[in-house]
Amino acid sequence: MYEKVFAVYIMMNKMRTVNYTGMTSDLIKRIWQHKNKVYDGFTKRYNIDRLVYYEYLESANAAISREKEIKGWTKDKKIKLIESKNPHYKDLYDEICE
Repeated sequence: MYEKVFAVYIMMNKMRTVNYTGMTSDLIKRIWQHKNKVYDGFTKRYNIDRLVYYEYLESANAAISREKEIKGWTKDKKIKLIESKNPHYKDLYDEICE
C-alpha cells in the first residue's frame, strides 16, 4: 500500500537573495511546477527555481507545523539550516528525482 509522504522545502533564486518555504505531498511534482513557472505567484515573480533544502515528515500536520516554524525564522536561521545539509547551495532537484 502506498503511503503519502509529506515534505517541507526551501527554494531560492540563483542569486540567493530571495527564499521560499513550502510543504507538499508530492515533492518532485511541486518543484517541477516551481521550476516551470506553472502558477503565477511569489516563486514565479522572483524567479525562485532552485531546491536548496527539503525534509520528509510522517504526516500532513507535522509538515504544516514544520513549515510554519521555518517560515517564522529569520533569514539567517534559514540559511544555517540550508547550509547544515547543503553548504554549496546545490540545486537538489535531480537528487530527489533519482
